Amino acid sequence: MTPTLPSPSSTFTGYQKLVVGMLAFLQFAVILDFMLMAPLGALIMPALSVDPRQFGLIVSGYAFSAGAAGLLTAGFADRFDRKKLLLFFYGGFVLGTAWCGLATSFESLLAARIVTGLFGGVIGSVVLAISADLFPPSMRGRVMGIIQTAFAASQVLGIPVGLYLSNHWNWQVPFLAMAALGAVGGLVVAWKMKPVADHLKEPQSRSPWVHLRHTLTEPRYLVAFATTALVATGGFMLMPFSSAFAVNNLGIGMHSLPTVYLITGLCTIGFGPLIGRAADAVGKFKVFAAGTAVTLVMVLLYTHLGPISLPMLVLVNAVMFVGIFSRVIPFQAMVAGIPTTAQRGAFTAISASIQQLSGGIASVIAGHIVVQGADGRLQHFDVVGYVVVAASLVALGLVWLLQKTPAAPAAQEVQALR
Repeated sequence: MTPTLPSPSSTFTGYQKLVVGMLAFLQFAVILDFMLMAPLGALIMPALSVDPRQFGLIVSGYAFSAGAAGLLTAGFADRFDRKKLLLFFYGGFVLGTAWCGLATSFESLLAARIVTGLFGGVIGSVVLAISADLFPPSMRGRVMGIIQTAFAASQVLGIPVGLYLSNHWNWQVPFLAMAALGAVGGLVVAWKMKPVADHLKEPQSRSPWVHLRHTLTEPRYLVAFATTALVATGGFMLMPFSSAFAVNNLGIGMHSLPTVYLITGLCTIGFGPLIGRAADAVGKFKVFAAGTAVTLVMVLLYTHLGPISLPMLVLVNAVMFVGIFSRVIPFQAMVAGIPTTAQRGAFTAISASIQQLSGGIASVIAGHIVVQGADGRLQHFDVVGYVVVAASLVALGLVWLLQKTPAAPAAQEVQALR
């Protein structure tokens, strides 16, 4: 039986801390696996004799398979103990990561990334569903604040270690090391986490496809899905070009880029839990709105920068990412409470799928907007900033609508599942 975690206390119990730590580790492993491909690309391409187009297929293979996995899993996500579902997909993810470390050709690495995406793409949604099942709304901001710092931790800890291992051995070693570490983490989850199965007591649709259809056609869910797509837009449009923009447009040396990422990551790690606390204390929408305001100002400033000193770029980048995370953390905490308990797995799986697919589409759109001149400078990067600002403003309006619209009454929710 699922343990009863909600507590009137404002502090976490020992088991709650353990659960949050385990979920944050799993999120860290999945994000690091995805992010490692970019810095290791310079080593992978010559080692496997692949060109940029083929390497792009390797990277996008993960994203699109992850997006497809979310949709394929959504109909079944609420029919199993969430702990068992998490361990199943996490086990496949660890095996896929190990396969990446054993790949010796373009075809084998592409297949390995597709398999890794099929399993890894579902983990984030299960983590979100478990967080919503085990923690009351008054604690979800802090929970999401800790879990979302996994992104920053992968920059600060994972990427430098991965580059160190690849420089001393070869590009496969980081994947093999991560698979070994990930396997240990999975064993800890299997040993320490209690079953998460209270949702199985709720009425279920007669078939997975009916369950999926009900989730996809609920009007309030559709607003949340659209908001998820827009919230994901900013990072996916800016990040792929951030290194080239810093070097070619801002005059920052390649050797200084690790400093930018390190300090930005440390700031995000430090501010993430504080943002979560603020979301619980003053309101998730208020923090989201404040984060949106900071993001709008910093994105416009960042995309219009000219040659700049390293300390100023670090400051601008750090404040911009704090603004971005001030949107992501309260939004994740807010959206976790939107679906009914019996539909939460399907809802989070679809959300994860939409996030992956919209991120890939946003990157493609940004790639069509930005042009690299003969001198190497990126042109029209300011236009990308305007697109991000527009998407952020629409997302703000949708989040306002979500928090103003009451959830469906319990009786209606039960009837919708029959």
